[in-house]
Amino acid sequence: MAQIEIPWGNQFISLDLPPDWEIVGIMQPAAIAPVRDVQEEVVRSLNDPIGLGKISELAQGVTRVAIVVDDSSRPTPVREIFPSVLTELERVGVQRKQITIVPALGVHRGMTEEELASRVGEDFIKDIPWENPDCDDPGKMVYLGTTSRGTPVWINKTTATADLIISIGCIEPHIIASFGGGYKNILPGVAGRETIAHNHALNCHPDTFNNVGRDIEKNPMRLDLEEAGKMLRGKVFIVNAILNYQQKVVKIVSGDPIAAHREGVRVSADLYGAKVNGPVDMVITASHPMDIDLRQGVKALANTIRAVKRGGMLLTLVKADEGTGVFGLANRKLPLSKSALRMLAPVLLPLVPRLKLKGMGEEDRFFLYFALQAMRHARLLMYAPTIPYEVRERLPFVDFINRPEEGVALASQTLPRNARVLVFPHGGITYPDMVG
Repeated sequence: MAQIEIPWGNQFISLDLPPDWEIVGIMQPAAIAPVRDVQEEVVRSLNDPIGLGKISELAQGVTRVAIVVDDSSRPTPVREIFPSVLTELERVGVQRKQITIVPALGVHRGMTEEELASRVGEDFIKDIPWENPDCDDPGKMVYLGTTSRGTPVWINKTTATADLIISIGCIEPHIIASFGGGYKNILPGVAGRETIAHNHALNCHPDTFNNVGRDIEKNPMRLDLEEAGKMLRGKVFIVNAILNYQQKVVKIVSGDPIAAHREGVRVSADLYGAKVNGPVDMVITASHPMDIDLRQGVKALANTIRAVKRGGMLLTLVKADEGTGVFGLANRKLPLSKSALRMLAPVLLPLVPRLKLKGMGEEDRFFLYFALQAMRHARLLMYAPTIPYEVRERLPFVDFINRPEEGVALASQTLPRNARVLVFPHGGITYPDMVG
């Protein structure tokens, strides 16, 4: 029997695979060493911005500055970046009362003062104004126009009226946007619900629903949000981190939200794009390092499914330390059985972008579209022991199993004896770069 080891928190799950199976590859992230000193790397990046002047140059004579920071669902080391950004602003006389911190919430709940203080540093919250954007309050939004793809652009008023916007985020593989970072902190980060809904729906299409790691220049949703970001009257300056699978910084890119972002994407792709020659019969993947909850953990499924042959099998191990998390798709039981969903999926898929389902947000509508496509593509098995039975019942797209070994046994009954298998131990962040 061949044995593989899958990361499970600080431990490993060992799995025995049938001797006839061929393990085509154990797809690991690239071994790029982290920087020695994060703050030193931040200062280096701020002093050598890509495609734009330094913050101290852009901030001369400004009266209002918005610093947009991603929320706690992202691993960005905001606390280590923020002080150097503030130093750059204060160097040219920008006072703290002229700055507003705006969390990039999208459709997520607002952050508490304690949460934001933990994110940026307790000392800064005492004398720097901050506000949660509200995607459902038109009075706190500004309309900037409509993109060429038809997205009405509503943006948080404080951000939209700032002379300078500094966006602190991270660049990692992303199922809808190809990669995170760049203008994405603006849309969906501080955009209105209508804006987010239209932008996300652009990728509810058979050709673009799985865009993780793919060419940004061919991604309608990403190009649309970048077009929207360019409508802002103030200059936008990004500070984006690229992290390895241990959540350690390997590089910081700063400057223009497109030019600097593209440089960061190249680093992220080198880290996490695993070369795969073609789809295989089975993929075994795990949520690490996205182990906080089910919402983050299902990225392992989304990231790796295109490495599975149509009609194959995908086994995903999800640690989900905090259980389900904020995952609207698990809030409502769909009125169809698994077999009915699979049979009706071709009819349902074109309707998903317009569905109004209670308890589901704009991202969840996209996840529903993705889930329907995924269940048509392969049989999806999931080991997620922290997820309650009632939540499992609301997610008919996957077959939950009680032990990882059960997944191997089911696969051995279905797949050919000489099944070809790929393993993604860090599937929460790694994706197949299909070269064949």
